[in-house]
Amino acid sequence: MRAVAWFGQPYNVSVIDMPVPTIINQTDAIVRITSSAICGSDLHFYHGYTGADNIPWALGHEAVGYVEEVGSAVSSLQVGEYVIIPDNAHSGHYGQQHPISFGSGSENYGGLQAEYARVPFADMSLIPIPFNNQTDNTTKELDYLMISDVFTTGWQSLSDSGFEPGDTVAVFGAGPVGLLAAYSALLRGASRVYSVDHVADRLALAESIGAIPIAFNETHPDPVSTIQAHEPNGVTRALDCVGFEAVNATGSREDGLVPRNLISVAAQQGGIAITGVYAGGQNSSVGAPNAGTLPAEVPVSVFEIWAKALSVGSGIVLPLVHAHGLVDLVARDRASPSFVVSAVIGIEEAPEFYRRYSEHLEHKVVIRF
Repeated sequence: MRAVAWFGQPYNVSVIDMPVPTIINQTDAIVRITSSAICGSDLHFYHGYTGADNIPWALGHEAVGYVEEVGSAVSSLQVGEYVIIPDNAHSGHYGQQHPISFGSGSENYGGLQAEYARVPFADMSLIPIPFNNQTDNTTKELDYLMISDVFTTGWQSLSDSGFEPGDTVAVFGAGPVGLLAAYSALLRGASRVYSVDHVADRLALAESIGAIPIAFNETHPDPVSTIQAHEPNGVTRALDCVGFEAVNATGSREDGLVPRNLISVAAQQGGIAITGVYAGGQNSSVGAPNAGTLPAEVPVSVFEIWAKALSVGSGIVLPLVHAHGLVDLVARDRASPSFVVSAVIGIEEAPEFYRRYSEHLEHKVVIRF
């Protein structure tokens, strides 16, 4: 099969032939992937900041497709069933705290930017799609694909902040997760939503769904003050949908910038959520040659959090736990998160579209098989 592979070379991915996966454990399922996506988290590999040593491995952790084969111990899934593969599979242990991510170099969990995938503990990992009508797949498949990571992550980021209807919300970052966090806030009854980014096209897309765009660049270097001009007391909820690759107004990476902005812009007794990935200064390796440039810690003012009585939420979002309500929203035409998709490509185009995505020329890229 064809798959997008990572060889540990920053700003370079390859499309190669890899073996079609087979059932290894009887709790496995094999899924024939129909659509996959390139995620901002994939760009952390692409930029050389994260990765495992056992290169090459297949990239990708967002996909939908059809169950092709099941192990004898799989009880809730049938061959031919239409399913979402969430970014993090179940580990097989009750109450798992550290999920297993596809496309990150794990020997047991391959990448999803490929024609087929083996899904361990399939009964607990796969999310069934509640219809299997081929005429509907063209329109809704991309919506369901967004549930595999970015829509669920944006939605849960809002929940992690303590959101309630009527709140004002500032979302830092207007990539797919940030856009879908803003979209979620509007769906859930926010009174006003501010979207902060330095890319004009992203801000235009945020404005098109009803968010208030806040430009962050050399001309407008202080998004906190810009928001406070509208909200003198601060916003009720503030979300970090950027993570460790955040840049300042001049375009240079600045560690801890967004968390500090969250604290500054949040109102007294408000809430903040840190959803963007923070890698924690992992050591450089063959699979992550630039990881050594990341700090192990990011400085923030605990005093200011305490003085404002802010609540803080953070962490990995698990679609296999949080996505089921979103599946229902899409099925009932209450949500259409695929508005973030800007390009649908064939797999051989992946290297070029990784570059375009890295350079902010695309909002979200889907690979269709």
